[in-house]
Amino acid sequence: MAEFNVGSVLVTGSNRGIGLGLVKQFLELPNPPEWIFATTRELDGSQSKLALKHPNLVVLQLDVTDPNSIKAAVQRVEEHVQGHGLNLLINNAGIIRFTTMENENAETMELIYLTNTVGPLLVSQEFLPLLKKAAQQSTQTGLSCSKAAIVNMSSIAGSIEVVPMWELWQTPSYRCSKAALNMITRCQSLEYKNCGILCTSIHPGWVKTRMGTEKVGVITHLQSLAILNWEEFTLNWEEW
Repeated sequence: MAEFNVGSVLVTGSNRGIGLGLVKQFLELPNPPEWIFATTRELDGSQSKLALKHPNLVVLQLDVTDPNSIKAAVQRVEEHVQGHGLNLLINNAGIIRFTTMENENAETMELIYLTNTVGPLLVSQEFLPLLKKAAQQSTQTGLSCSKAAIVNMSSIAGSIEVVPMWELWQTPSYRCSKAALNMITRCQSLEYKNCGILCTSIHPGWVKTRMGTEKVGVITHLQSLAILNWEEFTLNWEEW
């Protein structure tokens, strides 16, 4: 943890659940980021109250499915970092519909894909110049979240080999969207590695959030989160 030193971080979908938990974790670090950008599709009072207590927290409106909204958020971030780039982008925003193979339909598939798969791609593309700038300005060698990184919040539900908890909930649209997100991450890692940008997908576990449902029972979104060095992320792409 002592080596984790991020100058700026942006978390999408941070109005509740995992995103809000991550923002709070960053704020509680011994050496918190100079700038923490918490984005939400619709601004509400909860984040604003938190921002009043933390001058390094900036709440931004960002709809990951709207290119114009993404561009506007990039401009706001640029105004704050003032030429220093963005170190860490966490694509956390996501949605789920509890469908089955019997009632899954094109409308739901399109909605879930647009938010969970296309959204992270578009956000990453727009913030890429700021990520590149952060990587170029860093004195660190190798790849790390402290230098420049894209972290895509995926799920083991997208595992083609494991396909966990099928009997509990099928949700084919959600599973397919996360499997596709993993491929996007793989493509990003190949394309941006030479730019000094780490790209990875992570599975947060089944956490007690509105999207995760109450069935998880024993943990909350705050208790389940921890900041990890990038070396601790291990992915077997044959399983994902």
